[in-house]
Amino acid sequence: MAIDVSEKDFNEVVIEGSRRVPVIVDFWAPWCAPCRALAPVLEKLATEHQGKFTLVKVNSDENQPLAAQWGVRGIPNVKAFVGGKLVDEFSGALPETMVREFLKRVIPSPAEELRLEAEAVYRESRDDVKTLALLAQALELDPRHEPALIDAAAVLADLGRHEEAKAFLERLAPITQMDERVAALRARMDFADAAAHGLDAQALEQRLGQAPDDLETRWQLANLYAAQQDYAPALDHLLEIVRRDRAFRDDIGRRTMLQIFGVLGQQDERVSEYRRRLASAMY
Repeated sequence: MAIDVSEKDFNEVVIEGSRRVPVIVDFWAPWCAPCRALAPVLEKLATEHQGKFTLVKVNSDENQPLAAQWGVRGIPNVKAFVGGKLVDEFSGALPETMVREFLKRVIPSPAEELRLEAEAVYRESRDDVKTLALLAQALELDPRHEPALIDAAAVLADLGRHEEAKAFLERLAPITQMDERVAALRARMDFADAAAHGLDAQALEQRLGQAPDDLETRWQLANLYAAQQDYAPALDHLLEIVRRDRAFRDDIGRRTMLQIFGVLGQQDERVSEYRRRLASAMY
């Protein structure tokens, strides 16, 4: 059965509820004949899926501000929420076959359910053994499930098992190889590989203090800090490389700064600050 929701409980039932299971919201009105035709289809599929999604009904006449907030321009308008976000929608009384296709896009597959369980385990307990076992089960069900491949690579990278992590990333489609998360993950491993088997930060800082123009030492130090996710000093050393010798290692200072920007994400305040400083150093 569908749950009737209004403005007062929409956030709790739909937004927060969708963090647990997908929530399908049917914006309707009593006078709408297509709404009356669609409702039994949605209710039938909700019963059939046995809790794999929550069906919610919102009377758009009685909740006009809510309908306006979510861009309802005609009814019935069905919107799918997953993880607290609107992810898909359709308008009109679609036939059951098309509604089923819509649900397939938003309801996790068995492989995705295992991936989500693995994600929760790793977030809550950092149990890498159990996490990797769940991801392996997901990939047995669907060897091409790319989110599971990326998650497995990320856990392996955290463990320092970079060659295994890279093997998972190589299984991704070419377009996915260009994804920001994949690029950031590769960058993290590159930093760690470049810093491996070198001196510790104190020894490198001491050496650099005696020879500030030693760009190789400065480069090693930047990679060490980046591998430790201590990005501000890493960026400072890379910026100094750009200032002292733009051509060093084929402009490696600037290129590595761009890698760190990708790891941090464009919303990070450090990215804006160091982009300005980099532009100033270059021009």
